[in-house]
Amino acid sequence: MKTAVVTGGNRGIGYAVCEALADKGYRVVAVARDPAASVPQGVELVQGDLASRRTVDALAKDLAVECPAIDVLVHNAALWPTELQHNEDGIEASFAINHLAPFQLNLALESRLRRVVQVSAGLYTRGEIDPNRTPWGKDFSSSRTYCDTKRANVLMMPLFAERWKDTGVTIDAVHPGVIRTGLGDRGGAQGVMLRLAKRLWRGPAAGAAPVVRLATDTTGTGRYFNTHKEEPLQGDPELARRLWDQARELTRANG
Repeated sequence: MKTAVVTGGNRGIGYAVCEALADKGYRVVAVARDPAASVPQGVELVQGDLASRRTVDALAKDLAVECPAIDVLVHNAALWPTELQHNEDGIEASFAINHLAPFQLNLALESRLRRVVQVSAGLYTRGEIDPNRTPWGKDFSSSRTYCDTKRANVLMMPLFAERWKDTGVTIDAVHPGVIRTGLGDRGGAQGVMLRLAKRLWRGPAAGAAPVVRLATDTTGTGRYFNTHKEEPLQGDPELARRLWDQARELTRANG
């Protein structure tokens, strides 16, 4: 039986991905911060926090014990911050969760991996990363920082594809579409408007469909998909390499 690990698998798109992969016969392990989190029937739960270098390291060790082989690792967990917060390492919270955590997990688990799917966002194209400022929230914006972190994360994908090209491990990223989840919810008038707009958006199952399709597709690597359509990645190789080296330092990961 193939094993799939899904971060943020206890709600939203992650929950729907877990449910769909379980229906396809996978052994599914959902990662969630709350050890009592609700997951689909038949899905296993591993408690794990993506917030800091220490907690990601602990999660990687737990997954290594639970999953000798990981046929699919789906990086789904994400944070859209509404205010500036730092983790225990002094890193802006969404930069840590959206960018550094997947990077650290990929390297910590790479000997067990066969396939990686990064749940991305079309808004990555609006990201403007300053490696001297963005990791610490010195250029924080409640509207743009999410885009910055998603851009940083997407820029790592071609480098992982190159790193793994002779190992058989593949990696792709996908924008699941504009989906009705709790991501980015906030208070005040802006929050009311967002909740009204979300009533018109599709539900998590629609967002899970392109993720699940890629999870079971091993025909390529280093690709970016807008739902089911492959699109050219809007990258910057020089910035990508700089962010890789920085992430390695910040996570103390081997790579």
